[in-house]
Amino acid sequence: MDIALIVEGKNDRSRLRRVLNADVPILCTHGTPGALQIDKLRREAGDKQIYIFTDNDSSGRRIRGMLRDAFPDAGHIHTRRGYPGVEKTPEEYLIEQLEKAGLEAYIEYPPESGAIWSKEDGI
Repeated sequence: MDIALIVEGKNDRSRLRRVLNADVPILCTHGTPGALQIDKLRREAGDKQIYIFTDNDSSGRRIRGMLRDAFPDAGHIHTRRGYPGVEKTPEEYLIEQLEKAGLEAYIEYPPESGAIWSKEDGI
């Protein structure tokens, strides 16, 4: 399955790029999308399965509603209330949300820190 994510802005895209495979397109609405931007997103997405990942605020909900109409089969992912947006959401939570959406195959998990240190290391 080929997928694409749609996010609100370039900072959201940069944040998700840190936890997603480089082959996954992350498209931006650049704020509240108009008809031309939605048409552009449709062209860029092609026949990929769409996932919409937005902030859990009034603007994010409005954008999600507009995109729901344009992409009725899209999966919906959003941040938790209290996080100031996708771009400021901890990576662990982003990964958790992507896993809930069934996107484990596309996640770039951070390397496990098996670091063992002692007093002699001066840490």
